[in-house]
Amino acid sequence: MVTCFLERNEKILLLRRSGRVGTYQGKWGAVAGYIRKGETPLEAALREIEEETGIKNPKLVKEGEPFTFTDKNLGITWEVHPFRFLTDEEVRIDWEHTEYRWISPQELGRFETVPKLEESWRRVELKAAEG
Repeated sequence: MVTCFLERNEKILLLRRSGRVGTYQGKWGAVAGYIRKGETPLEAALREIEEETGIKNPKLVKEGEPFTFTDKNLGITWEVHPFRFLTDEEVRIDWEHTEYRWISPQELGRFETVPKLEESWRRVELKAAEG
């Protein structure tokens, strides 16, 4: 799966998952979704961003190191490919989400998020030498 952080004015986009999605209903997350057969993680990231937010031209800032974790409650092992993009486009959420907020990355811990969201963010954070 891909997890995509969209950034604007040093804030990142958080989306609240609707009751109509298969997992983690009501939790906050970034744009996320499955990688389809024959699709690269980056292609999946761009597709999911457009589907979930209407944003068509995000600028890739960083592709983080993928990681794997198991959600014991669901009995699912996820392989997460984290991404970070810049955008200045307006957000139009789809049925997968009920609301969105732009927050500073330091606020992530204040939200009830999908598992390992902060880990995904750490993998795309820009260190001083990169910025």
